[in-house]
Amino acid sequence: LCLTWYGDPALSTKLVIPFTDAAVWPALGLFYVLWSTVVMTGSSNAVNLTDGLDGLATLCITTVAVAFGLLAYFAGHAGISEHLCLPHVHGAEELAVVCAALAGACLGFLWFNAHPAEVFMGDTGSLPLGGMVGLVALCIKQELLLVVIGGVFVAEALSVLIQIFSFKYFGKRVFKIAPLHHHFEKVGWSETKIVTRFFIVSVLLAVFSVAALRIK
Repeated sequence: LCLTWYGDPALSTKLVIPFTDAAVWPALGLFYVLWSTVVMTGSSNAVNLTDGLDGLATLCITTVAVAFGLLAYFAGHAGISEHLCLPHVHGAEELAVVCAALAGACLGFLWFNAHPAEVFMGDTGSLPLGGMVGLVALCIKQELLLVVIGGVFVAEALSVLIQIFSFKYFGKRVFKIAPLHHHFEKVGWSETKIVTRFFIVSVLLAVFSVAALRIK
């Protein structure tokens, strides 16, 4: 659906599987509508759940935005996208600019959001930021790679789902408290240590995902 805006309906419902050739990319057809909804709502809520410590969501969103800015530039360049076996999306270079602006805005916000935070983004900030990342992923057909690059967000969201499921059906808590960053607080990690380590993991996941594009 999103890719029809860029004039390539042939790709509009295809699900790109990272690190594989185009021959194995399945077309979802009408299920793409449901898939798009899952990606958008999932990314929005995952970022929202991560926004529980000073600077945590801001740093991780910055990392993801930089990574997807690079991917958007690659997707918009016919030669590079062919070399990396990525779907070519006409006009995706504009999304690279959007991602750069997003990363820059997050860095500016981080000046005041770093520990001890003076301002907080709240739902008004975290939900749109997550939605923007999900939209970019849909437009350049890298929804599955978002799961890897945004692994910190995925872990935070999964910790909540696992906690709810386990407590509801088994009466037991898997984590001391959810989301995951609060669990580590209960374990004894300091807030700055949690934010720093989660940020390191986010950077490593982003670097791995971009660097591994040629691994087939």
